[in-house]
Amino acid sequence: MTIKLKERLLDLSGPIIMGILNVTPDSFYDGGFYDNQKKVIDQVEKMINDGASIIDIGGYSSRPGADNISPDVELARVLPIVKLIKERFSKILISIDTFRSEVAKQCVENGADIINDISGGSLDSKMFETVAKLNVPYIIMHMRGNPSNMMDKTNYENIIDEMENYFSKKIELAKSFGINDIIIDPGFGFAKTTKQNFDILKNLTYLKKLDKPLLVGVSRKSMIYKTLNLSPIDSLNGSTVLHTILLLKGANIIRVHDVKEANECIRLVNELKS
Repeated sequence: MTIKLKERLLDLSGPIIMGILNVTPDSFYDGGFYDNQKKVIDQVEKMINDGASIIDIGGYSSRPGADNISPDVELARVLPIVKLIKERFSKILISIDTFRSEVAKQCVENGADIINDISGGSLDSKMFETVAKLNVPYIIMHMRGNPSNMMDKTNYENIIDEMENYFSKKIELAKSFGINDIIIDPGFGFAKTTKQNFDILKNLTYLKKLDKPLLVGVSRKSMIYKTLNLSPIDSLNGSTVLHTILLLKGANIIRVHDVKEANECIRLVNELKS
């Protein structure tokens, strides 16, 4: 399985790691960690050395209750970081975590390779058109509502059936715009209760029949720390356990805060499968 990038193919015949770089002051785990260029460079270098294939840059905190910032503020946070990483680490792939087409456009024009949209185009009517014009891969996540009200929208009859239907429609819509390089993300924690998150984990293989690469993000999320009665800071071990399960169930890309530990998971699971 491959995804077409601007200048090469991304090989997904084996699982790869997307390292998280939040340049927000209020993200649930790493808000405010990377508030100057040296910290950003040091962290990106560490993630690359630890085995990340993609760096995912986010400037809008999607945790419930986070500030709803303007597109200009979001751009001011992420655009200098995209430029900095592209300049210092020219070979690493960059994804921009945004649901705003203008933010996506400017970041891709300045070096980002992939658009990672938590809303799957639902929060910006120009997103599909923008992705098509930019001709880059598009990560479509499943979510209901928006970050401020999503946790009021968890009343599913059958969450797996709903997700299959949602992704089928989004994939068809994307194809109608000429977008073929699509990655799907079930959106753990977005408009889902803890039980629903575990239901998705249990039934993840059903999403494989959509025949699209599968990205998953559970790193240090509430399904771990609430279940174990911990804080996000103490949730590395739980994250590693779930990453192992997700890899065994066929995840192609795991989106993580802790790249070294995720890479160890991949190496062990690859050995098990060989």
